[in-house]
Amino acid sequence: MSDDPVRRFAEPFARLRDAIAQVVLGQRVLVEDLLVAAVARGHVLIEGAPGLGKTRLVRAFADATELTFGRVQFTPDLMPADVTGSTVFVEEARERRFEFQPGPVFHHVLLADEINRATPKTQSALLEAMQERAVTVGGVRHELPDPFVVLATQNPIEMEGTYPLPEAQLDRFLFKLDVPRPDAATLRQVLVATTGVEDEPPRDVVARSEFLAMQELLRNVPVASSALEWVVELVEATHVHPLVRLGASPRGAQAMVLAAKGFALAAGRPHVELDDLRRAALPALRHRLLLSFEAEVEGMDPDQVVQEALATVDGRGRGR
Repeated sequence: MSDDPVRRFAEPFARLRDAIAQVVLGQRVLVEDLLVAAVARGHVLIEGAPGLGKTRLVRAFADATELTFGRVQFTPDLMPADVTGSTVFVEEARERRFEFQPGPVFHHVLLADEINRATPKTQSALLEAMQERAVTVGGVRHELPDPFVVLATQNPIEMEGTYPLPEAQLDRFLFKLDVPRPDAATLRQVLVATTGVEDEPPRDVVARSEFLAMQELLRNVPVASSALEWVVELVEATHVHPLVRLGASPRGAQAMVLAAKGFALAAGRPHVELDDLRRAALPALRHRLLLSFEAEVEGMDPDQVVQEALATVDGRGRGR
């Protein structure tokens, strides 16, 4: 890949990142991770306590990308048809027919707000859309717009009124991002920016056609066979960890490789380095591990397992 395609990716990526950073303060890494996942045609699960700006981040992304935006507030009484749409009977003059009325999923960017507050039946309504970019209603398949990305927010599972997402749905998220609590300096910036006269958020910083071109450029980034072997060893290390019941899936390996391509291009490089893969490891794998009961007793979380797997693979002398 020549420098010109790298520049055609890195320049709009930087514009997007900087525009969103004007709205979401002090979260540069979070913003970059979300952008890389979206350009890699992946969906993102964003977890954090209420009030940390998860919804604000998603809305800023949609505003800055000239993409249509749909939002579903997930609640315990939400039904699948409220997400996908439904077929209704229409009677007009001398004509009677069944007509499909699309739901909010028919947008480029779908915000599934507080997704784990809905029942598993409604959560599963997104499975086909996330995997196949289409929904089937009344036996008829309806294609979703291109690009299509689900940006779902969720509260920590230990909070009251939440339902855990099924493993099959978790696996369809390319990244799971944790939103940290802002430090004192960032909190002061937030107070200044949000308690005075509000500025108009940046809009249409990157056109839809430019965003689609970025997605194509990412797929063309080469990855060395030694780097792919490193990813395979890392995924295998999650399966043999003594405190893991179920290790990372093949989708986890795919997510790492695709995200690493995005990180490389964003940094102005035409090829993937191991540091790109290391950066992708936590957000790509943390939600794909099923820990044992012993791990829960010991207070170990998936991030610790991934870090230990990384240390194991690097310790063999192949990742340095």
